[in-house]
Amino acid sequence: MDQPQVANIAIVGAGFAGLVSAKVFKDFGWSVTVFEKDSEVGGVWSSSRRYPGLTTQNVRSTYALSDFPYPKDYPEWPSGEQVQKYMAAYVDHFGLGDAIALNTMVESTIFDEATQSWNVMTSDSQGNHEEKFDFLVVANGIFSDPFVPKFEGEQAFLDAGGTIEHACDFHNVDEVVGKDVLVVGFGKSACDVAAATVGTSKSTTVVARKIIWKIPKKFKNVLNYKMLLLTRMGEALFPYVELKGFEKFLHGKGKAVSAGMLGSVQSVVTSQFKLDDIDLNPHTGLDTIVRSTVSLASDNFFTYVQEGKLVVERDTEITKLEPGLATLGNGKQIPVEAIICGTGFYQGVPFFSQELMDRITDSKNNFRLYRQILPIGVPRLAFNGYNSSFFSQLNAEAGAWWIAAHLSGMLELPSDAEQIAFTDKRLEWMEERTEGKHARGTNIIPFSVHNVDELLSDLDEKISGFKRFQEWLLPIDPRNYASIEGKLIKRRDAQIGAAKR
Repeated sequence: MDQPQVANIAIVGAGFAGLVSAKVFKDFGWSVTVFEKDSEVGGVWSSSRRYPGLTTQNVRSTYALSDFPYPKDYPEWPSGEQVQKYMAAYVDHFGLGDAIALNTMVESTIFDEATQSWNVMTSDSQGNHEEKFDFLVVANGIFSDPFVPKFEGEQAFLDAGGTIEHACDFHNVDEVVGKDVLVVGFGKSACDVAAATVGTSKSTTVVARKIIWKIPKKFKNVLNYKMLLLTRMGEALFPYVELKGFEKFLHGKGKAVSAGMLGSVQSVVTSQFKLDDIDLNPHTGLDTIVRSTVSLASDNFFTYVQEGKLVVERDTEITKLEPGLATLGNGKQIPVEAIICGTGFYQGVPFFSQELMDRITDSKNNFRLYRQILPIGVPRLAFNGYNSSFFSQLNAEAGAWWIAAHLSGMLELPSDAEQIAFTDKRLEWMEERTEGKHARGTNIIPFSVHNVDELLSDLDEKISGFKRFQEWLLPIDPRNYASIEGKLIKRRDAQIGAAKR
């Protein structure tokens, strides 16, 4: 492909996607600048975003970058602080520090048609700045802008000394000593926070509009969930948009096999957490776990509910606030002094104009990105990390390799029309299977490995057949993919050498 010459690349965000993009692009020989508004790298794992009790959902072996394993003394589920330290160590190990501008806010970005470059306007303690770049990568993450709902009567509640905050702004349980706490939501962050406040708060009540399935770290307190759900087989239990190979059998003639496996897991979860006894059975099939996001059970959460230390009001929401009191849709009134919202995030790009947002999104405001990366028809721009995933690091690495190959002229992309048709088909399928909860087209769970496979297929790269077979039965191992970048660079160099001859 005839690609424009690229010398310097701007990356917005120093979470996993931003850092791995910087490392890969540096290895390919480009000058890179990463802009990060926080005072440290880490994204959602940075100290300004962490809530008490935050840990990874994945075991550490599957939640690592391919060429940089976690320290061996880390626990199987690292804490948020440990993940941030791991990311900082990655920066040091690969010499990325000089390329990262911390405490720097990207205010706006404008594409200059005449020079085919991006003008990036930033601000820091020294003032405002403007720089030109040949290419722009958006890696600000899909969890960048906390969403806090508005409640009727909230001003009177606040005026009387009540507090309302998002889970990512709740940093210390001492904030709620002796207080009646109400946690909104039933996702991982909401349940983590609720469990963390038990024993410190006067009372803690979870208000959940919808109950979802929670997966234990160990089934029957013995079998690590990674052996069932963090494998290719675990992913294959859910029907992909296009069925091929063994998956075609699993969701065709072998449907009883996949249904039986999911049914067995559902029975174990129901029994292990005593969901019927505490009225927290979602009363849906376990296959619905992928309609929003697969959520690992927070430590002690269900035990606290069983012991009466934690109350869950299910299938309802706050309808009105008064000083010290919340009225729920089920008619109950709950004493409350502190409200913590585990209500998700808004996926936005605040440094883009509305005109540009209209070009990169569809009529439903979904991000219209080919392969979750490329905005169709917009020059010199890519996204990385816009794919909520079990294996977000590996997906981000594959995304960085894909972008680097694209910039090196190593990809043959379909026409814009074909990219649009492909992407729109995926968005329609995502919306249908998640009942509209696909985070504006950025939620690929549980099809994380499918995403990696598709990107590698575009690159004409793959892991060995033996390693791929192992991944059907054993958890995904990012180390299996560590050689991909080197192979791409060798191919790129050979391509350049052939062009000079």
